[in-house]
Amino acid sequence: MLQEWLGPKAAALETRGLTRQLHARAADDNLIDLAGNDYLGLTRDSRVIEAAAEAVCRWGTGSTASRLVTGTTALHEELENELAAYAGQESALVFSSGYLANLGVVTALAGPGTLLISDEHIHASLVDACRMSRSRVETVPHNDVDAVAKLLAERNEPHAVVMTESVFSVLSDEAPLADLAAIAAQYNALLLVDEAHGLGVTGNGHGSVHAAGLAGLDHVAVTMTLSKAMASQGGVVLGPSVLRNHLINRSRPFIYDTGLNPAASAAALAALRVLQAEPHRPAAIHAATTRLAEAFNVPRPAGPIVSIPMPGPHETVQAATHCRTNGLRVGSFRPPSVPDNISRLRLTANAALTPTDLTQAIAILHATLT
Repeated sequence: MLQEWLGPKAAALETRGLTRQLHARAADDNLIDLAGNDYLGLTRDSRVIEAAAEAVCRWGTGSTASRLVTGTTALHEELENELAAYAGQESALVFSSGYLANLGVVTALAGPGTLLISDEHIHASLVDACRMSRSRVETVPHNDVDAVAKLLAERNEPHAVVMTESVFSVLSDEAPLADLAAIAAQYNALLLVDEAHGLGVTGNGHGSVHAAGLAGLDHVAVTMTLSKAMASQGGVVLGPSVLRNHLINRSRPFIYDTGLNPAASAAALAALRVLQAEPHRPAAIHAATTRLAEAFNVPRPAGPIVSIPMPGPHETVQAATHCRTNGLRVGSFRPPSVPDNISRLRLTANAALTPTDLTQAIAILHATLT
């Protein structure tokens, strides 16, 4: 039955070059990594590993329940307090993934009395949150502040949330945060900024909201992931304490999900402390992205991602496979993961890349693309 049902769907994807496959990597593979999101290069840092191992020995392997039952530990509270202080926010609440953090905050704020305004390039987790929201949802052209202002001015709903990313995940361009915050304040709306690619990277690591002077404002909230620069797993919502309290009581992805495990909490906390002790790491990310962008004649990105447009999905997969065969791992992004339907090789820089790594990676890519 399933073959008859799903087989034609799989064949259609294959014809269009959109089939996804898993590629298991070995623990000791020696490929140069331009595909992962370990932006600060801390996933294998001994301090982070030791913190995670110590947490397992002390707390066990799991958090045992939802955070409202027995799943909140001292590690969660330490992580929340230190993240909030680092990002310049009043409070933080940790979820078990960045995806759930976005889902949790949007659905807890949404409903018939809330208008959701979404940039057309926002992450799938925010798109899915909108689909589940029970709110009117309006999508605006990418970074179009005037379109946001028009929707806010004409709305009938008493509440509104404007959603954007600080640094977008494919083109690595910036949102006009100061303008969006000003418009949101003018029309009594909340600005929700996904800093998945900002934490540890922009604003000397503090994120783009902090850099724009918007941290701590009562009409600005932030989500972050702990699975990229923080070398772990999990997500977090940051903002006024009244928002944190609301999420604890009304956010279903928080209330009904098992809490983030001790190892992940401790690893993220250790990574944050390394970042604070070694503030040079974000600059290393930007130096690597600049070199990659210049090598392939693409605009210098605001964040850690360099995207190389490709003729189509088949060519993108072939190029990524050729790179992997020759010692380089790159991202292969195809519809629907790209906002403009242009397939791309997606290169993500990290602070651990050496000059030799970059020279070799550029040579492999040039050989692949010519």
